[in-house]
Amino acid sequence: MATPLIWIDDEAQAEPALTRPIPFVLKTAGETMLALGQIATLGDGALAGLAELTADFFGKQTEGPDVLVGALPFDPKQPSYLVQPERVLRVQGKHDIGAIPGLGGGASSHAVASRVLSVDPDPSAAEFANAVAVALDQLNAPSATLRKVVLSRSLKVTANRDFSAADLMRKLSADESVTVFATPLPARSHRLRSLIGATPELLLEKRGGHVVSHPLAGSARRHRDTEEDRKAGAGLLASDKDRREHAMVVESILDILAPYCIDLSTPEGTCLRATASMWHLGTRIVGQLRDASWSSAHFAGLLHPTPAVCGLPRNLANEQIVKLEPYDREFYAGAVGWCDSAGDGRWHVSIRCAELEGSHARLYAGAGIVPGSTPEGEVLETSAKFRAMLDAFGIDSGRFDA
Repeated sequence: MATPLIWIDDEAQAEPALTRPIPFVLKTAGETMLALGQIATLGDGALAGLAELTADFFGKQTEGPDVLVGALPFDPKQPSYLVQPERVLRVQGKHDIGAIPGLGGGASSHAVASRVLSVDPDPSAAEFANAVAVALDQLNAPSATLRKVVLSRSLKVTANRDFSAADLMRKLSADESVTVFATPLPARSHRLRSLIGATPELLLEKRGGHVVSHPLAGSARRHRDTEEDRKAGAGLLASDKDRREHAMVVESILDILAPYCIDLSTPEGTCLRATASMWHLGTRIVGQLRDASWSSAHFAGLLHPTPAVCGLPRNLANEQIVKLEPYDREFYAGAVGWCDSAGDGRWHVSIRCAELEGSHARLYAGAGIVPGSTPEGEVLETSAKFRAMLDAFGIDSGRFDA
């Protein structure tokens, strides 16, 4: 059983939870990182200049922890939302994530399903399938330069009271194979927003002279029946389409990191990566840097968005995303994490997530489209990827157009 996580902050507890942003939380299987309060916010700037922005920030700050936490947007031209917290705590082992002050939860866990009033697909499954068909026409054109595009769809959820990030994160934490996160987002129309999720994908970790990335691409739904589940995983591992899709991502990351490394490898090769609801193809990439002074912010700026969430070529794929998706992704398919004044940091791809705004939430799921994809198959894949967040919200997918 998880040990209650005790954090006493008299000032934070004295202030009503609805009037302040939620704390930043990053929980892996072995460690929970908490960042409470806010001293300062990083200035605006495109992702390409993130390393310079963070270095300038740390060079001027004289008080507080030498760390920035928060979210990077999907669109690298848009500003990040990174804050310097008042306090940072890293706790080893398993803990009750729902007991963290400021997440809007208490000691008891109540089913979120009783509060859900409506679930509205945006776009509908049929509209998403049509967008996939349009993308496939572009991919299969005789003179096509587009090799892959990642398209997403969303579900807009409304409840009769504000959602509890604590309850949602407690349920997401039942899957120890993922990294559970919560991060505040810029307020919109004076309403507080946050992003919570359970991501299986590591964009980048940089510690000293070492760098690690663990991209995922190529997916299959898991099954309760053991034999059927085994066949689904084996089928994914043998799938030519999925292996081609995955190889594009790995090759892109290797190409970007190679000039900065004296040693770069994929020691385990491409393997199956399992979460509670999905099989993925994953390849862990490890490197030793030529110069340890290069920061994690620098590499995040180079790598993001990877072909796993955007496509190839990056600019052309993004043009298709803007044309074919009916909403701005904002911080979905961006990254959540931290960086410090020494240049170390850890960034996770913000997938399997939901944006919360009071009693409203938007859930996201995406799929990589390559030659060989089908509209029907991508609808089924995104439906499967919604499963983790739908379960956390207590929503039966039969209630809406999946």
